[in-house]
Amino acid sequence: MFRSRAIIIRKQHIALIKRQRNGQEYYVIPGGGMEPGETPEQTAIRESREELGLAIAIERLLAKIVFHGREQYYFLARATGGHFGTGAGPEMTGKYPPERGTYTPVWIPLREVGRINLFPPPIAEILGQVAAEGWPDKAVEIRIEE
Repeated sequence: MFRSRAIIIRKQHIALIKRQRNGQEYYVIPGGGMEPGETPEQTAIRESREELGLAIAIERLLAKIVFHGREQYYFLARATGGHFGTGAGPEMTGKYPPERGTYTPVWIPLREVGRINLFPPPIAEILGQVAAEGWPDKAVEIRIEE
């Protein structure tokens, strides 16, 4: 099973999910696990709608991270419709138990990504380099087997 996430940029800001759980605050890129029959791109599109309330168009694969054999795809995308903050997925509407923490959609200036606790660290590093060097020409692949 793979996971897909959408890196949505608007006016030099990135759409993230602010998480608060077990006394910790961190950020993640919107996305989640595939459903039967979905492609990685379709998963990112569905998850963006569920978590953010946004319709998106996938531009290209930015990164593939393999973590303990599990593939995670990160797509550069742009919003094409919807209303930010209206996601109706279970995590956004309080249908998860309280111990799962909170999920809040936020826009963060892209230049601030290096100053927040963005998970996972490899994607935070890639996004941190974007401000200085621009978007990579081709997809980055990272394997983590710790």
